[in-house]
Amino acid sequence: MSSHTNCAGITRRNCLQLGLGAILGGGLAHTLRLQALAGATEAKKAAAKSCILIWMDGGPTHYETFDPKPNAPKEFRGEFQAIQTRVPGMLFSQHMKRLAALAEKLAIVRSIRHDQGNHGAGNHYMMTGAPPRIPVGCGAFVSFHPSFGSTVAHELGAPAGLPAYFSLPEMTRSGGPNFLGAKYAPFVVSDNPNSPSFRVRDVALPSGLSGGHFASRQEVRVQLDRMKRMADKAASDPVTALDEHYQQAQQLISSQAAQAAFDIHRESAKIRDAYGRTPFGQRALLARRLVEAGVPFITLNEGGWDHHTQLFTALTKRLPSFEGTIAALIEDLHQRGLLDSTLVLALGEFGRTPQINKDAGRDHWSNAMSVLFAGGGTPGGQVIGATDAKGFSAVERVLSPENFASTIYTKLGIDPSKMLYTATGRPTHLVSDPTPISELMK
Repeated sequence: MSSHTNCAGITRRNCLQLGLGAILGGGLAHTLRLQALAGATEAKKAAAKSCILIWMDGGPTHYETFDPKPNAPKEFRGEFQAIQTRVPGMLFSQHMKRLAALAEKLAIVRSIRHDQGNHGAGNHYMMTGAPPRIPVGCGAFVSFHPSFGSTVAHELGAPAGLPAYFSLPEMTRSGGPNFLGAKYAPFVVSDNPNSPSFRVRDVALPSGLSGGHFASRQEVRVQLDRMKRMADKAASDPVTALDEHYQQAQQLISSQAAQAAFDIHRESAKIRDAYGRTPFGQRALLARRLVEAGVPFITLNEGGWDHHTQLFTALTKRLPSFEGTIAALIEDLHQRGLLDSTLVLALGEFGRTPQINKDAGRDHWSNAMSVLFAGGGTPGGQVIGATDAKGFSAVERVLSPENFASTIYTKLGIDPSKMLYTATGRPTHLVSDPTPISELMK
């Protein structure tokens, strides 16, 4: 199986190598156990109930996606042509055909900019809404502030028997909970849902273990635990609490509703084909199923967008399938009546340089980037902001990662101006500038 890396050589395996595996892949019982230790605050009235964040790790080019420059010199505009969308005057690049046909449902923000031009810092800023407090190297895994997913899990809580925050197929490098604690780390589904044998670990009985044998093993464990404890142990006994979470996980394993949420094989061949028979396509379909089950935040972490070389060759192969999957997700959510309550986002840590380099690629560029919004009460058919004629910088309706973060939180009914408290009790703003992007709000 291929793996995508960026220029810092970061792959999905680096999370495990850096000791994050116990948090990221600790299993469902562990996740349920941790989440039950904290309550969730009651959310304000929200336009959206769920968010699917498609993270294009490495920094996708804005020129070859949503901000083409057809009148710029060729060394800036590149090899792709601009195409007209269904919205007059709204141009996309040539490989964004299916999304162009859905433009009335989309809002494209072309004017977010920041000053963090390396992967580690840019990832943190755009995944948390908070700039890193110290200089961060390009390949760093950093966590100075809770990620969107962890904060949403903290504030909105989880549906019955499921985690509140999923990340597929791995956590982004700044996608963790920081001071909110491990109970708000994402539940990672690393297996490939495009595989015929796909199933989510800890949400299915082990191979060869029947329901009767499973129940028998549970009973044996219960009896042994009882022998190890005094009968008059207090109800707050942590071992007893541990049992409760194993019981909850056991209930999930035996729950038909829970099995249905993860059983992607129940989808028709027509739907699966529409999403694309690729790992990303089937992860997007699984994300839709998790939304139907009430999960409030899902990140689809898709690497391979750090195109310092041979950008046009790479995107000619990748973009048609990739943007087709996003279009299928939006269409499917709309047909099922879920788009109004589901915010869909697509972005990376920054855009790419205006001038094509000697290797037919574009380099890191944080002065301009494009972000796709759909659903969750977002008025479609619009472009917010603009870059200059050659795409050097956002020049009209200039916005920040803080505005982006505040928009997400506001749409989900979370007050971006609220205070959070670190493990030491120090107060910190959820977002330092709690101003959402007004054009994206109803």
